[in-house]
Amino acid sequence: VDFSECDFRYCVAITLKKMSSGAADLRQRKKQNCTESDKMAPEERNKENSKLGRSPKYMLIQRFAKLFFGCLAAVTSGMMYAVYLSTYHERKFWFSSRQELEREITFQGDSAIYYSFYKELLKAPSFERGVYELTHNNKTVSLKTINAVQQMTLYPELIASVLYQASGSEEVIEPVYFYIGIVFGLQGIYVTALFVTSWVMSGTWLAGMLTVAWFIINRTDTTRIDYSIPSRENWALPYFACQVAALTGYLKKNLNCSAEKFCYLLVSASTYTFMMMWEYSHYLLFVQAVSLFLLDSFALAQTEKVHEVYKIYLFSLFLGYLLQFENSALLVSPLLSLVAALMLSKCLQMNMKKGSFLSRLLKIMYIYLVLTITVTLNFLLKMFVPHKENEHLLKFIEVKLGLNTTKNFTMNWLLCQESLQAPSQDFFLRLTQSSLLPFYILVLIICLFSVTQVIFRRICGEPLKETVKLEDGRIGERPEIVYHVIHTILLGCLAMCLEGTKYLWTPYVCMLAAFGVCSPELWMTLFKWLRLKAVHPILLALILSMAVPTIIGFSLWKEFFPRIMTELSELQEFYDPDTVELMTWIKRQAPVAAVFAGSPQLMGVIKLCTGWMVSSLPLYNDDDLLKRNENIYQIYSKRSAEDIYKILTSYKANFLIIEDSICNEVGPVRGCRVKDLLDIANGHVVCEEGDSYAYSKYGRFCHEIKMNYSPYVNYFTRVYWNRSYFVYKINTVISFQS
Repeated sequence: VDFSECDFRYCVAITLKKMSSGAADLRQRKKQNCTESDKMAPEERNKENSKLGRSPKYMLIQRFAKLFFGCLAAVTSGMMYAVYLSTYHERKFWFSSRQELEREITFQGDSAIYYSFYKELLKAPSFERGVYELTHNNKTVSLKTINAVQQMTLYPELIASVLYQASGSEEVIEPVYFYIGIVFGLQGIYVTALFVTSWVMSGTWLAGMLTVAWFIINRTDTTRIDYSIPSRENWALPYFACQVAALTGYLKKNLNCSAEKFCYLLVSASTYTFMMMWEYSHYLLFVQAVSLFLLDSFALAQTEKVHEVYKIYLFSLFLGYLLQFENSALLVSPLLSLVAALMLSKCLQMNMKKGSFLSRLLKIMYIYLVLTITVTLNFLLKMFVPHKENEHLLKFIEVKLGLNTTKNFTMNWLLCQESLQAPSQDFFLRLTQSSLLPFYILVLIICLFSVTQVIFRRICGEPLKETVKLEDGRIGERPEIVYHVIHTILLGCLAMCLEGTKYLWTPYVCMLAAFGVCSPELWMTLFKWLRLKAVHPILLALILSMAVPTIIGFSLWKEFFPRIMTELSELQEFYDPDTVELMTWIKRQAPVAAVFAGSPQLMGVIKLCTGWMVSSLPLYNDDDLLKRNENIYQIYSKRSAEDIYKILTSYKANFLIIEDSICNEVGPVRGCRVKDLLDIANGHVVCEEGDSYAYSKYGRFCHEIKMNYSPYVNYFTRVYWNRSYFVYKINTVISFQS
């Protein structure tokens, strides 16, 4: 067949065009994460904008203005919250007008221990020497050398001390102000991250403003910053909030490549930092991993993205294990077992031929397979990896769930703690009064029904839409929304069991509720079900997404703003003269090498304010320290003077401090007082006709020792007392007198 030159050129051109279009399709399949706008030619975008009557320049200015004012509002909210916390703290404790000793007494319990190590780092001749002394610490607890950095997760104090010295702040600001200033600044970042998360989900920074308002109004239930500034969660949770904000953006569909890379890097950095700041961080990340696992199991998110997050978990666990002095708790953590099981299940699925019977069976059994491998791996790791960390936590869970009973003092004492009990009715009443709980339940129900519809469509074989439009009314197809719904439900289940975990749940309740009322898509989803015809549903959704949060905002402003201003204007008084007198006496009269024994909470304050060695610490992650605490608490039990003397001298204690508040405690719940728990543990309780009575041939030690008669005066000599404390010197030579 003869081809003319013109025909030949035409065929070559057609062939090249087809080849180039095929290559372009291949490139597009490889770049699924890039947005539609990035793949769209500039001419097409201009054409689309011209159809809407908007020029590209106008669209660019509009986007920039929205981004600028949103970021400004987010940063301003965070800064104002930090200033609010600082002002409230000053009004509550009169910090600026107090002496150093009086300031330090405001740190109670474990907070005192954390801040005391920060002081020691600043006093060290060099940072390296300070770190060495903390990792080989034998000046805190008698007869015990501890790695304080590992055991107490002192990385926040290490960072704070480096920043204080490197920034040259010694001549500008006092160490205590610098320390609490960093914590308040982190709380500002926490609020900013919640603002951004709500903004990313809803598309309007009005949702962020409402999130911040609800967070501050419900501050009693969203943060522990009022009670314990140096606590580990106050350092760690802001980083987790940043990680959640970045993860929310990362899970979004049609995200452009630059934004996706930025979110990925932020997720990586914040996950690792979060893990280094809090010893229990891997449990919270485990809850997050379960949320992502369920999201992936129902095919509601891109599998590649979810597995990239799993790799971040593995990398963070590996780095954390190395830098936390080979922390075995990370190796036996449920997070590692779950992620390893998910990776293994993925490999099994990939190696099976698609469409085969075995491949289909694996898809059906996927969730069961992952759970089985997770439990098996965790069991094997605990068998072969030596670990002691958090064993008491598992025992506590057994007793809490009613699977076991115990007379153990420590377990029963933990069960009596308010933070480890179910939340009270007051908690739900407070959330309802601020209108948070009703709107959260409304948003959660709508999102759950929408997600259920999407899962049903996926089971029926209907694919997800690449781009969900407002008029579709399918909010359940957005993976970031589904993730937050699952995440808040799981955290909510925890909060319903343990009131202390409400600080993990309530901030995200604020965020999800604010997103819902400000999201036109959520209202549109509701109107699609109601099949509105009288009013255009899109118009009504847009109106309500602006009107409802505005009305909520004005009502919150009217009711709660005066209360907040009253809080800041009132001068509260926190003064404990008895404790100040006790610390002053110890610094002036006690020998430098003295060892003090008493309640763990008081020992933390003594260590901070005086620097003297103590026999126990208010820490609950070490079995030896828990046993010490139980033994030294025997000073409030019905045991003989000789028994108490033997216990105290076994820890080389020189002075004993009896607290009147514990000895004469009148608790609201009988059976939860320290002396009641000791009587149960020691078998000094007799039950008769439904009532229980404490019985022993010895009187209660803390009462008897005050009588100053033999044999108590043979072993102990009173050297100081005031209204709250009685200090006794433990005699090295026992004098027997009648």
